[in-house]
This record gives sequence, structure tokens and C-alpha cells, in this order.
Amino acid sequence: MVDIKGIIVAICTPLNSDESLNLNELRNQIERQIESGIDGIFTTGTNGEGYILNGSEKRQILATAIDQVKGRVPVYAGTGCISTKETIEQSLVAKELGADVISIITPSFATASQEELYIHFKTVAEAVDLPILLYNIPARTGNTLEPETVSRLAQIKNIVGIKDSSGKWDSLKAYLEIIKERPDFVVLSGNDSLILDALIEGGKGGIAGCANVYPALLSSIYDLYIEGKIDEARVAQNSIASFRAVFKYGNSNTIVKKAVELLGYPVGPCRAPFNGLSEEGLVALKAVLEENKLKGLR
Repeated sequence: MVDIKGIIVAICTPLNSDESLNLNELRNQIERQIESGIDGIFTTGTNGEGYILNGSEKRQILATAIDQVKGRVPVYAGTGCISTKETIEQSLVAKELGADVISIITPSFATASQEELYIHFKTVAEAVDLPILLYNIPARTGNTLEPETVSRLAQIKNIVGIKDSSGKWDSLKAYLEIIKERPDFVVLSGNDSLILDALIEGGKGGIAGCANVYPALLSSIYDLYIEGKIDEARVAQNSIASFRAVFKYGNSNTIVKKAVELLGYPVGPCRAPFNGLSEEGLVALKAVLEENKLKGLR
């Protein structure tokens, strides 16, 4: 089974000006990430705009990623949909194409009970023979995976871990407690600012959107931690704070993608309507990128 650890980039999905897929640039971004020391490629997640891509596009993106990676690092596929049926369908496509791990976000829009969430994930796990990462991001989906539900799901063999993007330390810490019951259960921070804290408490790393902008910096947080250089890892962790502060100006996905574009990579815009950034936000973003360039961050 794949060893889930380190910094996994929630890679953005490059688009052309007409919003069609730019698969050549996706290949370029994958190479850039691997050359920077990233530990995994996560496609069609939140930063990859999986919420606004159709099934055919997701298939093309994942197939391209797997072909480009060629086994050098694990490839993770975001396959979660609102319905259990479509989640299984997308997950089976990921298995067919050769994904190493699938990540399944909680269903969105309609409120689900904890029992409904348990049955949803259990049903998918029984239908798809792949390692599954649960994905908790209640601010986006409206549904929270409570620690008690995750503890139940952790008893299912191929549900191997969880990515927590709640941004709440108490939530992440509660998931980390599950490791005491199942030592091989993987907890990853989906909030880039909590990666080191998660590692210190027994987590295995993070799935990082900011790695699209600063792959070497994000990778260094994990590498320095593993080397026992906690103070240096903390400096690296704190170095992304100024960039994350720009998120107050709009959708974080839009800001991340615009930052990559400003660094000189033609990843294009986010798909409409989630692609706006005010002039004030753009000015702030450019200032932070320039400041971090002078610091040598990359």
C-alpha cells in the first residue's frame, strides 16, 4: 500500500482563456512540483477546482497526471461528489486509470446526518478497492465529519486517513486522537498554516494549496521536521503567513492561481464565476510576491 506522508500539492488545474483544459501546462506544473521535492500530486481537489469540472474533464486531468508522474510520487484523485452513486462512479474511474489514493469530500448542499455520512463513506469503501482519504472541509460543504464518525470509519480497512481543512486546531487534534486506536491511520492537515503542529502531534504531513506557489518552501516544512530541525521548520511554516493573509481579498483558489500566473506560469484563470479579484487584492498580492521573492522563497 502507498505510504501517505509528506507535503502533497493540491495542484491547480490550468485552463486556457476559453476555460478549456490546458493539459500541457498541467504537465509543466507537475514537473515543477516534483523537481521542488513535493511528495505527492493531488488532482481535482478544492484548489484543482474539482467542484466545477465535469466527469470527462476530471478523467483527462487524472490520466494526464498519472502519465506525467510515471510513479515518481503517489497520485491522489479527488473523487467525492454529492451523491454516493456518482462518488462510486468517479472513484472507479480513478482506479481504472491507476490512481494510488482517492480522496472523498463530504457531500455538499444538503445537510447530512452523521449516520448518513457514515453509510456514504462505508458504501464507497466497499465498492472501490483503493485507499481512501476522508476529506473534511465544512466551510465549503456545510457538512462536518465528527471525530466519533471518523473513528467508526477508521475501522474500515481501506479508509486509511483523513484530510482536515476545517482550519480548527481542536478538530484536527480530535482526529489525531484516532491514531491511538489505529496507529496506521493517517491524519493530514488541509490547512497550510497547521502542517507543522499536526506533524508534532503525530500527523503525517499536509495537502497544501499554497504549494502551487511555493513548492520548495512547503516541502521544507516536512523535510526539516523529519531531520529534527523543529525551529527551522517553524520558520518555514511561518513564512507562508504573509501570502495567506491575502486570502481576505477573495476566494483562496483564485488568489493561489493568480499568484502562480504572476510568477510566470500560464495556468489561466479559475473557471467563472469564481475568478474575481479586486484591484486592491491584486496590489496586495503583487506586493507579497515581490517581498517573498526578495526573501528567496520559492
